[in-house]
Amino acid sequence: MHSNRYPAVYVALWCTFMLLSMGGASADAQLTRSELLADAYPEAEAQLETIFLTFEQVTTIAKLSGNPVPSPVIARYFITRAGRLIGRAYVDTHVIRTKRESLLISLNHLGQVLRIDVTAFLEPREYQASRTWLDQYNQHALSDDLQIQRAIRAVTGATLTARATNQAVRRVLAIDQVLQNDVAP
Repeated sequence: MHSNRYPAVYVALWCTFMLLSMGGASADAQLTRSELLADAYPEAEAQLETIFLTFEQVTTIAKLSGNPVPSPVIARYFITRAGRLIGRAYVDTHVIRTKRESLLISLNHLGQVLRIDVTAFLEPREYQASRTWLDQYNQHALSDDLQIQRAIRAVTGATLTARATNQAVRRVLAIDQVLQNDVAP
C-alpha cells in the first residue's frame, strides 16, 4: 500500500518543479497592492478612489504624455501620514504584446516617481523588466527627457515591455499633473 503513495508524491514534486521552471508559478510570493503601498509609504494610510476623466482631461493627458489613454477610469490611492498628504499611487493596466501588465506607480508629494511595482505580468517572465531597470524612473517627473534612450536606458530582450512601461509612467505622471492642476488651490 505504501508503494502506491510514493509515486504520487514524486509526480506532485515533479509537476511543481516543472511549473516553477516554466514560469507558470512564481517562487516569489506576489505581494498585494496594500503590501506594496505599505512598503513604499511606511506608517501611512492609503485610500483608494476611482476617477472618471472628462474628455478634456483625456485629451490633455494624451498630449502631455505623448500616449493614448486606454481608459478614462483611473484607480488612484491618496497616501497620508498623520493627516498629511505624502504621495499618490496609480494603477496602470495596459497590453504589452497580446497580454496585460499592471503597474502600481507610486509618486511622492511633488509628483515624482517614488517607485514602480509590477502587480501583474501575463507575458512570458523573461520579458518582465527587472527591479534595477524600473528603479531608474525613481525621482523623475514628467519631462521630454523621460524617454527610452534619453533619461531611461533601453533594456535588451524586452523592448516592448520597456516601451509599454515608459508609456505607462509618462501617462501616470500626466494624469497626476492634470488632476493636481484641476484641484482648486
